[in-house]
Amino acid sequence: MKQLLAFTAIAAAAVTATLPAQAQNFPDGKPITIIVPFAAGGPTDRVARDLAEAMRKPLDGVSIIVDNAAGAGSTIGNAKAARAKADGYTLLLTHVAMATTPVLYRKLPYNYETDFEYLGMINDVPMTVIGKPQLEAKNFKELRDWIGKQGGKVNLGNAGIGSASHLCGLLFQSELKADMTPVPYKGTAPAIADLIGGQIDILCDQTTNTTSQIEAKKVIPYAVTTSKRLTTPALKDIPTLDESGMKGFQVTIWHGLYAPKGTPAPVLKKINDALKVALKDPEFIKKEEGLGAVVVNDKRMEPAEHKKFVQAEVARFGPVIKAAGQYAD
Repeated sequence: MKQLLAFTAIAAAAVTATLPAQAQNFPDGKPITIIVPFAAGGPTDRVARDLAEAMRKPLDGVSIIVDNAAGAGSTIGNAKAARAKADGYTLLLTHVAMATTPVLYRKLPYNYETDFEYLGMINDVPMTVIGKPQLEAKNFKELRDWIGKQGGKVNLGNAGIGSASHLCGLLFQSELKADMTPVPYKGTAPAIADLIGGQIDILCDQTTNTTSQIEAKKVIPYAVTTSKRLTTPALKDIPTLDESGMKGFQVTIWHGLYAPKGTPAPVLKKINDALKVALKDPEFIKKEEGLGAVVVNDKRMEPAEHKKFVQAEVARFGPVIKAAGQYAD
């Protein structure tokens, strides 16, 4: 018995002794997988692929693979990442859903606070409030007046329960204190198609989806949801909701990077260091600007600050979602 205990202690010590060495050598030429809980080709997928390319060099040129594990409003991919081996070779890149699924879903197979290591925030994607081309209201003041006269008969489209446009719409409606009829679609494309066709009245969606429609004058742009006006040529003349009278209104669809809980601290540091290098890469910044996104350059790049930010987002979205009673499960 004593010999068995001694052998067990020696084996445990040997394993413990090898962990720091493995962590220090990370990634040691092994490929890294980034799980994206959304379909290939979408905005989050594009962010992940651009980031993967920008992080390869600071991670010794290793291959970084994107794994699209879409479904159930990102919860399938999030759960897959939470269950992955905590060694740094599986990461998760997702957007504001990290903060909204804990409220939209009353039962989740993971805990956003305790099942992940927070690595840092990547970007902010602004939102735009747009209307069907048939609307007589040509600016936000006229739109606000028009909404007030409709008696709840305004059709507010969204890309589905839990989508970015759904969340922005809920906050927009709550701030205006106006009754509107939510019209959910299975994705942004059909929602915008119906907006252009006049079947719905208003949509709030991210610039990655609306800029080309605004540029082509297929929709009426009323406002952007950032604190400052955007610099993108097609959007630079659109006022913010804040300056239009909705003081303090700010909604962005941000993206963050995460690892399974328990990933060794030296590995987390290497990944965070690589993330910071990527966020300063001129080519990556250019690609993000092309998507209408703003690369993060503040304290939210730090793990602890990003986690605090997500917790604040949960606290902000929670009451609005509960008041609406629109859950995804």
